[in-house]
Amino acid sequence: MKRLFLSLGLAVTILSVSAQERKAPAYPLITHDPYFSIWSFSDNLNVAPTKHWTGTNHALTGLIKVDGKVYNFLGKPAKSFETLVPTAEEKSYTAKYTETAPAAGWEKTVYNDADWKSGNAPFGDGDAKTQWKSDNLWMRREFNIESVDVKGLNLRINHDDNIDLFLNGVKIYNCNCWTGKYVYIPIDEKIKGVLKKGKNVIAAHIKNTAGGQWLDVGLSFEKPAAELKSVITAKQSSVTINATQTIYKFSAGKVDLEVAFTSPLLMDNLDLLARPVSYVSFKLKANDGQKHNAQIFFGASTDIATNSPTQEIEASVYKNGSLSVLKAGTTEQPVLKKRGDDIRIDWGYMYVGVPQNSGKQYIASSANAVSSFISGKAGSSDAKGKSLTLVTVLPFNVGDAAIEKTVLVGYDDIESVQYFGENLKPWWNRKNNQTIDKQLTLANNEYAAVLQKCIAFNKQYYAANLKAGGAAYADLSNISYRQAISAHKLVESPQGDILFLSKENFSNGSINTVDVTYPSAPLFLVYNPDLLKGMLNGIFYYSESGKWKKPFPAHDLGTYPLANGQTYGEDMPVEEAGNMVILTAAIAKAEGNAEYAKKHWKTLSVWADYLSKDGFDPANQLCTDDFAGHLARNTNLSVKAIVALGGYGMLAAQLGEKEEAAKYTPMAKEMAKKWMEMADAGDHFALTFDLKNTWSQKYNLVWDKVLDLGIFPKEVYKKEINFYLNKQNTFGLPLDSRKTYTKSDWIMWTATLADNQADFEKFIKPIGKFSLETTSRVPLSDWHETTNGKQVGFQARSVVGGYAIKLLDYKLHNK
Repeated sequence: MKRLFLSLGLAVTILSVSAQERKAPAYPLITHDPYFSIWSFSDNLNVAPTKHWTGTNHALTGLIKVDGKVYNFLGKPAKSFETLVPTAEEKSYTAKYTETAPAAGWEKTVYNDADWKSGNAPFGDGDAKTQWKSDNLWMRREFNIESVDVKGLNLRINHDDNIDLFLNGVKIYNCNCWTGKYVYIPIDEKIKGVLKKGKNVIAAHIKNTAGGQWLDVGLSFEKPAAELKSVITAKQSSVTINATQTIYKFSAGKVDLEVAFTSPLLMDNLDLLARPVSYVSFKLKANDGQKHNAQIFFGASTDIATNSPTQEIEASVYKNGSLSVLKAGTTEQPVLKKRGDDIRIDWGYMYVGVPQNSGKQYIASSANAVSSFISGKAGSSDAKGKSLTLVTVLPFNVGDAAIEKTVLVGYDDIESVQYFGENLKPWWNRKNNQTIDKQLTLANNEYAAVLQKCIAFNKQYYAANLKAGGAAYADLSNISYRQAISAHKLVESPQGDILFLSKENFSNGSINTVDVTYPSAPLFLVYNPDLLKGMLNGIFYYSESGKWKKPFPAHDLGTYPLANGQTYGEDMPVEEAGNMVILTAAIAKAEGNAEYAKKHWKTLSVWADYLSKDGFDPANQLCTDDFAGHLARNTNLSVKAIVALGGYGMLAAQLGEKEEAAKYTPMAKEMAKKWMEMADAGDHFALTFDLKNTWSQKYNLVWDKVLDLGIFPKEVYKKEINFYLNKQNTFGLPLDSRKTYTKSDWIMWTATLADNQADFEKFIKPIGKFSLETTSRVPLSDWHETTNGKQVGFQARSVVGGYAIKLLDYKLHNK
């Protein structure tokens, strides 16, 4: 879990809470993997555009026409922009630059920059066309325009870090920040007059303060949307979040409408789990006892298939058996060419399918899509352009009985990840004998059966969590389920192993991070340990292949979607060794055998040996909470090493490795006794062995309890729990005594140490309060401030799978 520098572009989206009852910070709609992931960031489905988890618009639009009146129930038209002066993402350009402070007047239109260098934008490090690695950069870009009669002028800019920017010598923008991606910045109406017919100059001074470097800037103007004053806002009456579904209910005049988004992420069927198709179902019923003619408009923006809305798209309509299908993707198709955190897929193709007898489909520009429906004019059957809309129109004859029609929304990424130099296809096409058309047909044919399975699982999942942890716990489990699963990609390795590769969302974008796998694991241990093996297999292979030579595991396999080797700049030796050994022991506990450990015994033994020598009193190193910085003599990290050694001893006993069992189990117990003496701080145990006036959550202890290792006395759990109960703030228990922020996954683990339900719920209810009251309207953040409930960093991460630790503990002890 990485340090995070919040950027302007990734800043928290804050929306006012409407009259609709709040159920979550953001609502999952279509959730399959880190790229195919669409959310509503508001309580009402029709007050804002739907978004990718990064916050970039991935717009879904829904209208219903009832007896000639049009109501909006899904999404809201986003601003549309047209380019005036392109950025380098659209069209290459050259600018003058210097890295030495220039003479006064450098920002003005008339200035002698003959001694400046010329370079192609963007300027920066990494993939920049012109490399810039010094602290400061001055840039001048000349451009010509024929007309200054533009309204809604905006900068289109991506900068890292602090910047002062001028247009014809007038400062139009400055910010001590970085964007992290391309954003639109409105230019004040009073300044717009500086734009001239003919020659103009954009000038910028940018200063690097930390991390990466980047500068690319252009100008755009807002394109007014067509007049839609006749559209009425449908009244949302409820929203329900289940494990696999989010269901909304509306009234649209004399017709009631139910809209259900179903992503069938059922872990007992990997082929279904991996099928990249979600269902959007529309159920209509008259509320006045009369007959009504109605039509549903469902629009999906082709931005879903782009990293940036400036990318050109090709779209078409075709027939697939009994289905009508819309298809769209970039003309460029840069397969696996981008890596990083705030990145969206721009290769492969999105699909919207519907039975041919259910309705009609066409393609329209984003500006005209809604007006085409209102006027009854269809668009084209094929198109090329930017930010198009794939339109499906479904007619209904509505009466007393509910009528349902369903749209399929899918994505074929063709090549999913690169694994040590080899491109891997998605799991559903791992044998290269499938097509997305076959998957769409299967999804359509199996809809009724899949829906029944989802409904049954939703009920079973909620009931299990309610029994294990209470109502607040069950509600949190519902809103975290799809997020935890869809932050992964399921593929098969060249060696034939399952790979369930996580993306470290809203952090640094690492792929298969071990200390992200660790908190994610409980959900998968409960429902399919093979998926947890899929998180560990790549790390084992990295060491066992000889590609990673250190006596502890790698931190990651690369930066998503390229798993070619660790890219994080620093190892976490005790952290990752402890994680891998503990999780292998947990798999053995969940499955009732140690066959998986046997397969990797030699590697596990190397890691256990390392922990026996360097784990008890850790050196100054990072742990999973690396955003808090380096820490020497970390007692919670020491607990991890001790519990891992106990887990290794348990595995040795199961495998008949008597000598190892006789060595490591007593060693772990002796270490635990020594730990209790050295960490003792009276009424609690300290953050570090040498600072007695400190404290921290000892969440790593939970595996001693869950796995029945018997390494630490239960009095240790009780002592810590009693202390924590007096340290809670409004929105939860702080991570430790250094700051008031917390990690909600770790609170769940700490709470599971409690020996009674009442104490457990005292820790859980503040997390539930956070989910219902935080002003940070983003997919569930696991790192928040306990005093005001605001997100500190992280969102949409798989680690909320760790909420299932209480369920895992309950199931293992109530078989």
